[in-house]
Order: sequence, then C-alpha cells, then structure tokens
Amino acid sequence: MTPITPCLWFDGNADVAVDYYLSIFPNSRRLTGSKYGPDAPGDEDSTLAVSFELAGRPFMALNGGPAFHFTPAISFVVNCESQDKIDYYWGRLLDGGEPSQCGWLTDRFGVSWQIVPDRLGELMGDPDPERANRVMQAMLKMVKLDIAGLEDAAAGA
Repeated sequence: MTPITPCLWFDGNADVAVDYYLSIFPNSRRLTGSKYGPDAPGDEDSTLAVSFELAGRPFMALNGGPAFHFTPAISFVVNCESQDKIDYYWGRLLDGGEPSQCGWLTDRFGVSWQIVPDRLGELMGDPDPERANRVMQAMLKMVKLDIAGLEDAAAGA
C-alpha cells in the first residue's frame, strides 16, 4: 500500500518543530532533509523540507513561508491507553500552546492535536444511548480528557 504522508507547512521553523516532536514521541526519527538553492524563494542553504517519522508514521515538514497557517480543521489524534499517557502528551504538546476543549489543544507551532483515551470510541458508541449521551455530556465539560470521569459518566456515577 502507498503511504499517505501529511506535509506540515511552517514559516522558517520546520527544523525546530521536527526536533520538538521527535523529543515527545517514541519510535520517531528524522529521515532526510533538503535545502533551498541559490535561485529558490527561500534563503540559500536554509532548510526547505524535512522527512521524519512520528511513532513510526511518515511526515514531512516544509518551510514554505508565511502564506499559509494551521487551523483546527486538521488535527492529529493521539490515542492513549492510560491517564498517565494522556497527561504526558497533553503536557508536552501544550507547552507554549493553547488548550481547547474535549481533549483538543494547539501546540506552540499552531498544529492541532486531540489527546484521547483509546476507549473513547467505545464509551461514546455505547449501544445504550443514555450511557453514550452521559459520556458525551461529560466530555463536553472537559478540557483535558479524564478517563475516570468518562467511565464514571458511562456508569451513571
């Protein structure tokens, strides 16, 4: 299967962003990089693009300039098996960024992330519509998601 690689557009700070993400996610590495040449729109010998892997998934970072910016319309979902993992990724990615609600945050580079428990789909897709609604209502009140709070809502506690 041909992999699909997200390309993240940065304004001169692609190297810094890539190094930051590599420091957060295990099984991550920088793969290749390219530089602007003498007749290119960027500063000669500055980074044009970086190919890298986050948690084994391919990404590309492009220093494309100020023309485009990130929006929450595209986000990366980080599924976490425990509250400790949620706390870890939330804390690291939020550093210098902005929290939103329902497990969403925008990092210091403007990239949107959803930090969610693995069980969220199961809890929100409960066959009992009342249980599923209680989970949804609990989630809507949260900024960083709390697994125990979601499970308590499902149980009617």
